[in-house]
Amino acid sequence: MSTVWLEWIAVQEILLVQVQRLGKYLTLTEFCTCTHTYQRFADQIAPFPKNLDETLPALEALCQYIIDPVIDGFGRDRFLLTYGFCSIDLKRWLAKKDPLTGKKHGIATPSLDQHMAHEVNRNGRYYCDRLGAACDFRVVGLKSDRLVEWILEQQLPFDALYYYGSDRPIHISYAPQRRRNVWTFTGGGVPTRKGIEKWINQLG
Repeated sequence: MSTVWLEWIAVQEILLVQVQRLGKYLTLTEFCTCTHTYQRFADQIAPFPKNLDETLPALEALCQYIIDPVIDGFGRDRFLLTYGFCSIDLKRWLAKKDPLTGKKHGIATPSLDQHMAHEVNRNGRYYCDRLGAACDFRVVGLKSDRLVEWILEQQLPFDALYYYGSDRPIHISYAPQRRRNVWTFTGGGVPTRKGIEKWINQLG
C-alpha cells in the first residue's frame, strides 16, 4: 500500500473522530474548539488530542457521567461550554501575552486542571498526573451557585469542582478517583473553602 494511500486513510480516520459524539450531545470538535483563544487564532492552533487512545475515553467518561446528565436536566439549548479540551498548541497560546494589552490570552495550569486529559509531553509523561478530563461551562439563565447545588443534589461523581462566582462558568472534572473536591477562590485567586462550607458538609 502506497504512502499517499496510507496518509489519506489516516486523514479520513481523523475526520471521523472529530465529528464523533463524545456522549449523547457534544462532538469532539465542539469540545476542542469552544474557547475564545482558539476562535481568535484558529488558523494557528491544532486543537485536537494526539494521544487519542487514552484521551478520547477520558473525554467520553466526562460527558457520560457529568455533561450528559446536566444537559438532560437543563436542555441542550441552555448548556454553554466555555472551555473543553486543551491541546498542546492551545496551551502555548493561552500562555502568550496579547501585544496590545500585555495580558495572557488565558490561564493554563496543565499539571493541575485536567483540561489536557491524558496528553503526554516529549518525554512521554502525562501533562497532568491526575488524569481524567475537565471542562468549564454554565447553564444559561441559571446562577452558577444554583448549578453547583444541583450537581451536588444529583450526586454526580465528579473529581474536582471549582466555583468562581454566581455569574461565571464552573470548572468540573471526572477522573477514576472521583474525589468530589469542591473549591472556590479568594479575590487574589487563592483556592479556599471559606464561604462554601454548606457544600462541603453536603458532600459528607
